[in-house]
Amino acid sequence: MPPKVKFKKEEIVRAAMDIARSKGIDAVTAREVAGALGVSTRPIFTYYSSMDGLKKDLFVEAENEYRAYVEKGLAEELPFLGVWKQYLLFAQTEPELYRLLFLTRPGASSGGAIEAMKFSQELSRESIMRVYHMDARTADNFFRDVWLAAFSFATLIVTGNCPYTTEEMLAVGREISLSVCKAYKEIPGLSEGDYDKNAVFGEIVEK
Repeated sequence: MPPKVKFKKEEIVRAAMDIARSKGIDAVTAREVAGALGVSTRPIFTYYSSMDGLKKDLFVEAENEYRAYVEKGLAEELPFLGVWKQYLLFAQTEPELYRLLFLTRPGASSGGAIEAMKFSQELSRESIMRVYHMDARTADNFFRDVWLAAFSFATLIVTGNCPYTTEEMLAVGREISLSVCKAYKEIPGLSEGDYDKNAVFGEIVEK
């Protein structure tokens, strides 16, 4: 008879998550996961034909962890600023999971930064449309523009090169959010890329 599997699949994924969040995704090997569970590698390969399968489930679990941060931000009085705050908090408290979701090259077990951005965008779209009175296209463009700035701060955080306090980063978030929102509201055709850039700049610099 085949040996009885001691651990459930979810427990194996959770063990892999613990390793990833403390040591990084490259440390998630069959030997490391088995060691964390106190067993041989056999139970792992009872559920998975290769480590790629486990890492795919690990990636989904990391997305779920990140989703909880975003949803907490969306529940705040100013939802998009709340998301900005939670995004930075995720980078500060879960740097290795942030690396996995946002700084890992797209591959078999991850989607890369752009796919992660789209995941965040989809979670935030309805709130942006409702609060900022934007259509879906403008809301997506607004999110993309502001997210790129948040991504810059978060990357500085996880690489240990961020000289800014949380309050300073939040202040920048407010400024960028206000500026981008104002631009999309007041410049006809901006969201569609159909506007006279020279004329708009000329009018602004003359003020």
